[in-house]
Amino acid sequence: MNAAVIVAAGRGTRMGLDRNKVLYPVCGAPIIVHTVRAFAESGLFDGGIVVVTGECDMDEMRGMMDAAGLCVTFAPGGADRQESVYHGICACPQDADVIAIHDGARPLVTREVIARTIDSAKAHGSGVAAVMLKDTVKQVDENGIVVDTPARDTLRAVQTPQTFDAQLIRQAHERFKTGARATDDAMLMERMGHAVRLTEGDVENIKLTTPEDMLLAEQVMIRRGKAKKEEPAMIRIGHGYDVHRLVEGRKLILCGVEVPYTLGLLGHSDADVAYHALTDALLGAAAMGDIGRHFPDTDPKYKGADSGMLLDHVMNLIWAKGYVVGNVDVTIICQRPKLKDYIEMMRENVAAHLRVELDCVNVKATTTEKLGFEGEGLGISTHAVACIMKK
Repeated sequence: MNAAVIVAAGRGTRMGLDRNKVLYPVCGAPIIVHTVRAFAESGLFDGGIVVVTGECDMDEMRGMMDAAGLCVTFAPGGADRQESVYHGICACPQDADVIAIHDGARPLVTREVIARTIDSAKAHGSGVAAVMLKDTVKQVDENGIVVDTPARDTLRAVQTPQTFDAQLIRQAHERFKTGARATDDAMLMERMGHAVRLTEGDVENIKLTTPEDMLLAEQVMIRRGKAKKEEPAMIRIGHGYDVHRLVEGRKLILCGVEVPYTLGLLGHSDADVAYHALTDALLGAAAMGDIGRHFPDTDPKYKGADSGMLLDHVMNLIWAKGYVVGNVDVTIICQRPKLKDYIEMMRENVAAHLRVELDCVNVKATTTEKLGFEGEGLGISTHAVACIMKK
């Protein structure tokens, strides 16, 4: 039985990003989706695929996998890569014969590369993808002075997957849980005294680390016929509308802000009419139905639900389709209470859920001059317009 551990618990600091880089789209899908799909479609992993990621990214990543139709097991990330891999190995089936460990930021890996590492691990206990160096390598001291020039033909650039006999890699990680850290799993096997066998990698199997890597990955995917190049900024617009009745005994929550008032909105969830309209606008822009289809009011699990969590789920779907939010405009129609003192808090909440800057969000409130059900104080309605863009 073959199992895979895909490590995706890092951040995007070297790429200048404020979040996990594998969540960003390339050619219409998040990087992590491309990577997991390469393993899933290889047909080589009857023991399943474990994705290791930070707790802060797990729900978002789970939504991406669901939207892409990929079945994986999740494990929490650790303090560093070595600990994250250990968590992933622990989540693999105990009767796995071979475990392949791969970087989530290497979406260009091919079935051939994966298969070679598995075959080697079964025959020799290890199989680590690697390629020959094109450049001469210099060893330098702390002052940048060259102290040695190793023979290039004896050097290799190591990639992933790194695949091992399951029992051996489990033992290695158990033995070195504390102490000096290893930059890859092959180092742990070396410390155990086991010979590590390299297999032929692929020069295109790069780890996406810089913005230039993202551009290269896009071109490789297009050349391989795995994705079509999208227009730089395809814009889609969606409109949402919702209304809820005002009643006694309920909280009044608008854009995640609890507004002090004698009445609140009636609904199956927390009845945040503003978030509901915005959610519908986003779904409409992405042509993914409406809020009732995704969160039916007949489902008891949504009773009293935080509408911000529902909005987060829809944002995961939006990201999985390769879209980002351009801007949104929300109009709350309410005779009373007055909302001007809460508008900025509402904007901040919306921006956080949509993962955009504050100036991409507009929230405004208006009355109906006492006309209609809003004007009579019987309910509150909201219109929302959302612009999303394909990246």
